[in-house]
Amino acid sequence: MPAKTYISEKPKIAYSCYYTRNREGEQFVAEHVFSYQVSGVFTMIAGEQQFVFNEGDFRFIRRNQLVKFVKQPPPNGEFKSVSVYLDQETLRNFSMEYGYKAAGHYNGDAVIKLKPDGLYKSFMQSLFPYQQDNVVMSDKLQDLKLREAILLLLQAQPELKDILFDFSEPGKIDLEGFMEKNFHFNVQLKRFAYLTGRSLATFKRDFEKIFNLTPSRWLQQRRLQEAHYLIKEQGKAPSDVYLELGFEDLSHFSFAFKNKYGVAPSKL
Repeated sequence: MPAKTYISEKPKIAYSCYYTRNREGEQFVAEHVFSYQVSGVFTMIAGEQQFVFNEGDFRFIRRNQLVKFVKQPPPNGEFKSVSVYLDQETLRNFSMEYGYKAAGHYNGDAVIKLKPDGLYKSFMQSLFPYQQDNVVMSDKLQDLKLREAILLLLQAQPELKDILFDFSEPGKIDLEGFMEKNFHFNVQLKRFAYLTGRSLATFKRDFEKIFNLTPSRWLQQRRLQEAHYLIKEQGKAPSDVYLELGFEDLSHFSFAFKNKYGVAPSKL
């Protein structure tokens, strides 16, 4: 069953529900996210760190992150979570209205497990009635709920101010190190460029200076190299590897693998 998202044309509050089996995926987290794990287990990998959230846990995910995730329903149950997306426009307006400013740049974890708080739970439960198919939250009410979420976060953990109100864009970072950590994400080159603090043209130019290959060519070769290792040395199945490494379908992966190594991945 796909994730359900209710509420207005530009949803900033989402409710996810999955039955019977695990769901895996990856995404670019463009905005800060405040989430509540209603049931099931949510596992997230950001960079080299893994975070596990169980029923009743609250989490905060910083914007501009590439993450992989697994959504695991409980035995004979369903996976449920509620997420509130704190977009930059809302946060800028809040900052101007209430005078909040970041005191410095936060360099900690991409994902933060929030301390338990009864007000967090009450807030999330107030969103449950809007999960019904025939109920729509107006834009004005949605904006009020986002402001309430921000105030609750600041009251419970004031240090989040340096994350919420830091409106700077990603700075120029080590390109080689970033790509070695993130080559397995299936995102557009412009996203890689943005996250390394570069325009697309500068990203391509810097990339070829470092790797002596175009980004697209290097990404395919690096993914195939990792696939060869995972299949031959780790004993993984090609059907488990291709999505993990950013290939869109198994047939394309198998063709590229055989073209490089002279043998189909299933025959390795």
